[in-house]
Amino acid sequence: MGTGFKGSAWGALFVLAASVLWGTTGTAATFAPDVSPLAIGAVAMGLGGLLQAAFAARSIIAFSASLRSQWPTVALGSLAVATYPLAFYSSMHLAGVAVGTVVSIGSAPLASAVIERVMDRRRFTGRWAAGALLGLAGAVLLCFAEAGQADPASATDSGWSASAGIGLGLIAGLTYALYSWAAHRLINTGVPSRAVMGAVFGIGGLLLMPVLAITGSPLLASWQNLLVGAYMALVPMFAGYVLFGWGLARVRASMATTISLAETVVAAVLAVVVVGERLPALAWVGAALVAGSLFVLTLPAPERRHGRAEEIPPEGERPVPVTRTRA
Repeated sequence: MGTGFKGSAWGALFVLAASVLWGTTGTAATFAPDVSPLAIGAVAMGLGGLLQAAFAARSIIAFSASLRSQWPTVALGSLAVATYPLAFYSSMHLAGVAVGTVVSIGSAPLASAVIERVMDRRRFTGRWAAGALLGLAGAVLLCFAEAGQADPASATDSGWSASAGIGLGLIAGLTYALYSWAAHRLINTGVPSRAVMGAVFGIGGLLLMPVLAITGSPLLASWQNLLVGAYMALVPMFAGYVLFGWGLARVRASMATTISLAETVVAAVLAVVVVGERLPALAWVGAALVAGSLFVLTLPAPERRHGRAEEIPPEGERPVPVTRTRA
């Protein structure tokens, strides 16, 4: 990368770009109202994951021995990849787009930090805490603002479905944090991000194929539904997760999941521009808080003596040198 711009800054930008693409999924799904949330999730992450595996095939083969030696982490990440879209889109369907998105995306940074604390003995940093607090506050304001704008006639009728949607949103946030952590851990052993993301998302995509086979027939009912499915698989999932993989190679998983709170802002703006919704002042305040959290998280880190960065990975997470040529 260019001189004068640190790897962590590039990593933050890659994650932010991925979040912008992910923020389009809710709006895209509105163009295929007859397709179930399970089918949307399966086609998006399933086909997107298989495309990632095809894109990274040479790299996966080159580093197959390293990936096999860490199969528990690969398996955990792949299971989380397969679970996440089913929980995420079902959460939005049951609890509403605003609440489902905020619970799913908003809970991921906290889950990531806890996973890093338990598994890697990472300390919670002041910068992360400040950024997460701002971002979560902004996401909650966006949730309340959008919920206040919702048409009461379209609200869910039963309390159990809203509760189930919130529960599924928490599962989505946990699984998002898990596969982010698993991918980051694999990358830090010296396996390139292309091979890691291709393997983890490829296996996850295979696990989603039975779900797609059972629920995906409405995708073939019209060209519009088919185009929505193709867009979801190619743009936010394939291209978005390629960018996310590049980002995870440069920043911690907890920071990456916090930066991805930008997805809620993108989704809200697209709801105004494309769907025609109106956002009240409270929503714009929430968007400003999320933007503030991104500013806090992406500021250049103060350097210690000898030019060391603010955060040094613990011994168990430092990249292991590899002598094999990367594909």
